[in-house]
Amino acid sequence: MPDTRPLAGIRVVELAGLAPGPFAGLLLSDYGASVLRIDRPNAVSSDQLTRHKTSITLDLRNKASHNILLSVLAKADVLIDPYRPGVLERLGLSPSDILSNHNPRLIVARMTGFRRDGKYKDMAGHDINYIAVSGVLSLLGRAGERPYAPGNILGDFAGGGAMCFMGILLALMSRTRTGRGQVVEANMVDGSAYLAAFPRLNRQTPLWSGPRGQNMLDGGSPFYDTYETKDPGKYFAVGALEPQFYAELLKGLGFGSEELPSRDDRKNWPALRTAFAKRFKEKTRAEWESIFDGTDACATPVLEQDELEQGGYEQRPAVHLVDTPAAPIAANDGGWTGGGLTPGVGGQEMLTAWLGWKEGREYDVRPDGALVKIAEGKAKL
Repeated sequence: MPDTRPLAGIRVVELAGLAPGPFAGLLLSDYGASVLRIDRPNAVSSDQLTRHKTSITLDLRNKASHNILLSVLAKADVLIDPYRPGVLERLGLSPSDILSNHNPRLIVARMTGFRRDGKYKDMAGHDINYIAVSGVLSLLGRAGERPYAPGNILGDFAGGGAMCFMGILLALMSRTRTGRGQVVEANMVDGSAYLAAFPRLNRQTPLWSGPRGQNMLDGGSPFYDTYETKDPGKYFAVGALEPQFYAELLKGLGFGSEELPSRDDRKNWPALRTAFAKRFKEKTRAEWESIFDGTDACATPVLEQDELEQGGYEQRPAVHLVDTPAAPIAANDGGWTGGGLTPGVGGQEMLTAWLGWKEGREYDVRPDGALVKIAEGKAKL
């Protein structure tokens, strides 16, 4: 049967990097693209974002090994560049040269942390730095406390890898009309700032006009917050914004309609929060689940990763395409592992599938695992 996954037949070359680049490749591979990762010689990879991918090892400072990459790119659809500005050019892989001389249909997706033209462009950084200069970090955290970074989810993954994935899809769509590839430039500053469009555009409205941690949706409201239950370290999330949902919340908590002060006066919020916190501590999380499950109180348990995995939670693709199915997340594990691809595994089979190459005819393998191209007429018999 033909492969009906939406990205089946798309060939992606992913230069090994950290977090956002591999995540973009993971999204592509989960939806059917063939993703070939390029690792360095003697690399020891801890990357867990390798589901469905294969790998070859290349020494890009060696001409014969470098030429293998150029041959692969001539038949590829996408190149994911995770390096800081200028690195690709120093490796002799300038996008303009590749597009002009090797493959005009190639999409070169370039993922950086800071903007390529900003004051930080030559500086090292991580997720926390990118969301800091984007203005997003200033929005996160409790009132009166220092800004709080939520892991590396916002910059690396949402504002980085996912935005890069979207750019690749847009470029693939454009190529169907123009027949040409292009350079996709994504950076985590702009990506995370775009994700914060809602609070930014609502700064002049009651919804988000206050300081950090004092707004409706950032922990300021007692009816949009988390509360510890009788089980130490187990929490319940409350999002009862609308009046009818708030009424359901009060009913589930056992409060009468006139027992608490009005939520419409923000001066009452501290008292409401104190009352809610005290009441949630009276029952276990499971007991609150039995009360709120099936209601419109917008109250749910804060589930943890370990219990989701142990409970058989099915990790699904980000979106389902009903008539064009997404790839299964993983063969047997429900998506709780990312693959743990060892450098060099599976890539030679990919070279055969993409290019028809065989070891000893088009390429050799050095003792350190790096592949090197055999010059024409030099193939082993």
